[in-house]
Amino acid sequence: MKLSVAQKIGNRLRQGWASRINAARIKRIADQVVEQSRPSANQKPVVIFNASARLTGMSLNAAFSLLTGWSLRLTGVPVVHFVCRAGMSYCVQGTNRQDYTKPPPCAGCIHQSDQLFRGAQVHWFSYEPNEGLAAKLEGFDIEGLMAFEYELNGSVVSGRQLGVELKTPIPLGKLVLPSIRWALRCHHLPDDQPTRSLYREYILSAYHVARQFRQLLVTQQPSVAIIFNGVMYPEAVARWVARQQGVVVITHEVGFTPFSAFFTDGEATAYPIQIPDEFDLSPAQQARLDEYLEQRFQGKFTMAGIRFWPEMKGLDASFLERLRQSGTSQVVPVFTNVIYDTSQVHANTIFEHMFAWLDAILPVIQVHPETLFVIRAHPDEMRPGTRKQSRESVRDWVERNKISKLPNVIFVDSQEYLSSYELIQRAKFLMVYNSSIGLEATLMGTPVLCAGKARYTQIPTVFLPASIEDFNSMVESFLTIEKVELPPEFIPNARKFLYYQLYKASLPFEDFLQNMPRPGFVALKPFNWQQLLPKNSLALRTIQNGILYGSSFLLDEPDAAA
Repeated sequence: MKLSVAQKIGNRLRQGWASRINAARIKRIADQVVEQSRPSANQKPVVIFNASARLTGMSLNAAFSLLTGWSLRLTGVPVVHFVCRAGMSYCVQGTNRQDYTKPPPCAGCIHQSDQLFRGAQVHWFSYEPNEGLAAKLEGFDIEGLMAFEYELNGSVVSGRQLGVELKTPIPLGKLVLPSIRWALRCHHLPDDQPTRSLYREYILSAYHVARQFRQLLVTQQPSVAIIFNGVMYPEAVARWVARQQGVVVITHEVGFTPFSAFFTDGEATAYPIQIPDEFDLSPAQQARLDEYLEQRFQGKFTMAGIRFWPEMKGLDASFLERLRQSGTSQVVPVFTNVIYDTSQVHANTIFEHMFAWLDAILPVIQVHPETLFVIRAHPDEMRPGTRKQSRESVRDWVERNKISKLPNVIFVDSQEYLSSYELIQRAKFLMVYNSSIGLEATLMGTPVLCAGKARYTQIPTVFLPASIEDFNSMVESFLTIEKVELPPEFIPNARKFLYYQLYKASLPFEDFLQNMPRPGFVALKPFNWQQLLPKNSLALRTIQNGILYGSSFLLDEPDAAA
């Protein structure tokens, strides 16, 4: 819906007022933390790095880094924030997709960093051009840049104090690749001058971050490095360097309940969750999960502060008539994902990418006219009013392959708020790449054929082929047999996994955070420094135990709210 001039002015005024209130609250708590902190001389420092979760506003992940740092300092742990002061020529969040040469908004970002890290120990890093490396990068095409590796020996600082000498070349092209795909909202990068130039700048900046972060590690000798995401390029190279130096790395991402975080000593975007074999849901836990699912199946949920479904519609009369006219005997929905998502780094284990999977499904559609295939675009693919709209989309794939001319296909675009759950109820089975709808379909008793590694494939919850050949064989079998039987362990496993995901691995920060008028951004609630002490916060106690003592980042009181 298009906003009037008055509405736009009103929104800007509300956002400005909320930002001023938030800045005052940050200042108050930061000053309290400075006053109350007593760093222990016997405690090794913790380094915190998060350059890709925000620019001028405060996102959830920026808030998680901030609150965790405050809490650690209040318990005597020295904390060093590694902070960007125009430290990259081009950064992920600051990339302008209309003009790659436009520099990032460093002034506003630095101002925000000054607010967030008031009174903290900060290691600022600024960008320094590297003409030698820049010359080496000239002449590479996109494929060459993807494979580019480089040694850090041009700036070697002795790593003997850490017990490790960095001799392994850093795979800069590989570490940068997810970031440029995310920034440009596509998987297949065009081999043109603007894209090559941006890729080179990312590599140059990544190399500079790696050198600066390595220097910090050698100087500070930290026990742990807490890093956002671990996939965006500044954090990815920092994670790579820390692991090479033998420093424990903790990464974090948004959790699966409002205002919650996910921390892990693994790869946060893969969401590794260890569920004991002997774990079974209690009656109270079953009831808690059922209450959540009732809301979820109505589309009443958010992710990272965004509600994907502003309204959920059932299968309308025209859609049902199309189903009837198709003359098909069975329905198979195909749920896609956003191609640029950094989670695809972990998903692409069977197919090279999601469109390779769709290309494999196309001939199956053509030889099975008895089946109606409903291809569902992910709601985030063309999210209106944001920078997240895909440049390489399922919609484009559908148009390019003339899917609309196939009589046994219905395409549901990303902004059609149709109930996926009603569609699942009519399905013989589902095909998904790695979307969360696969887990939900299992919970509804519908078989799922998954084509990529998903967080819920850590335990048996869906059919997961071992290869492309296995996938093709399973598709053919599922389409031709009368009924696809759901293995008896799938639904109990799905319920266990979802409970752990929601109530054990999602660490609640709702006592500290609230939404800003600007979607996707948060502000501090009114609170005092005492609430940041581990004894007063279940989430911060869990995080500190994981950081300082190697405990799991799972809540030890899962039934507190049951």
